Amino acid sequence: MSTESLPSPARRVDEAWPAAVKLVMGARFGRSVGQGALVVGFSLYLHALNWSAAAIGAVLSAGLLLGVALTLLIGPASDRLGRKQFLLAYEGVLILSALLALASSATWVLTLGAVLGGFGRGANGAAGPFGPLEQAWLAQDLAPAQRSRVFSLNSTLGFFGMALGALLAGLPALWGGLLPGALAYRPLFVLPLMGSAIGLALIWRAPDVKRARTKPPLSASATATAMPDADTEFQAVEGGGHSATLDTPAAHGEKAQGRGHSATHAEENRMLWRLGLANSLNGLGIGLVAPLMAYWFLRRFDHGPATIGPALAASFVLAAVGAQLAQRFVPRYGVVRTVVGMRGAGLLLMVLTPFMPVFVLAAGFWAVRAAFNQGTLGVRQALTMGLTRQHRQGLAATVNNVSIQVPRAIGPAIAGLMLHQGWLTAPFIVAAGFQLAYLVAYQRFFGDMEKPGT
Repeated sequence: MSTESLPSPARRVDEAWPAAVKLVMGARFGRSVGQGALVVGFSLYLHALNWSAAAIGAVLSAGLLLGVALTLLIGPASDRLGRKQFLLAYEGVLILSALLALASSATWVLTLGAVLGGFGRGANGAAGPFGPLEQAWLAQDLAPAQRSRVFSLNSTLGFFGMALGALLAGLPALWGGLLPGALAYRPLFVLPLMGSAIGLALIWRAPDVKRARTKPPLSASATATAMPDADTEFQAVEGGGHSATLDTPAAHGEKAQGRGHSATHAEENRMLWRLGLANSLNGLGIGLVAPLMAYWFLRRFDHGPATIGPALAASFVLAAVGAQLAQRFVPRYGVVRTVVGMRGAGLLLMVLTPFMPVFVLAAGFWAVRAAFNQGTLGVRQALTMGLTRQHRQGLAATVNNVSIQVPRAIGPAIAGLMLHQGWLTAPFIVAAGFQLAYLVAYQRFFGDMEKPGT
């Protein structure tokens, strides 16, 4: 076989990763520490400021909805314009939001921080509405065989950072004598401030090379015949003022390639529609419980940040362990079977959590659930990046993000109303129904895509 017909050598799984990958993952870790602190502390802070459960849920929902709108506007454009400038701008917004929250507890400041800065949402270190850009940036220079490992490690770093932040969120209990009441929570905003400053510096150094959109290559025979000879393969027809081409094998080859390109495009669109439908069920299941879990522990067991922080930190650590387990399961069972199996176990643990009679048991069930549930995040992202060709990966990541975040944004508002009425078990039961439907859809839509070991 001619060497000219061979594609460029595929990178091995163990080959060194591009510099941008390491820097983007470092920025995620820094960002995740602040997110972990506020996923514990923010809702408790608002409660200490006498915000109602309905108001807390509403402000979290508003932030998620704005994030969706920004994702829709910016995500697809990132394939053409690059990702770096958007992520730098996002880090700047987070820094400004944290500075304002350190200075004031005014309603408009905290609402702005929740809406623009993502306070309290706990996105595992992802860049909020710009998360799809981050995913596409990671994927663009990686061979497909490397993606699962990279995305799993990226998720693991985010979980460990969230765990560290959640532990630090217990500090208000130590300085409560010096900073009484709600004021004790305010120093926590130093953590997202520092994390975003570190992220800004790392992203500034990361190279973001825009890739030219590539067309499907012609077959060898079509390429050979498409080169015009002096004997006029392409002849102008005189007299009518028009030009035409002869019906040559080259023309047939080009048409066949065009039809193949259209078929691939249509198949990618079909898979993205399926992804969006499945994710919408998952998003509803997530939004009804996870964003208000710290507040739920407060209402159900009357515990504060000193115990809620370590409890949620344990869940993030176990989620990091789960991410590495999922990465080990994938070569043997494939992505889909790994996701369905682990998420099924996590679903059972979530249903049992609200029925536990004491805080330790409820926190333990919730933490172990995280290993099975959130641990699949990286491998699911890797599957998403494999649904399209490289020049459409920004679109794929956007569909993945938006289809989860729109229904997830509705969840906290609904759950806040339930908790306001004292219905502490209802959010878990409703969420379980949606997550079960998600697992059925995921298996049905993607179960035939791969075989174990691929």
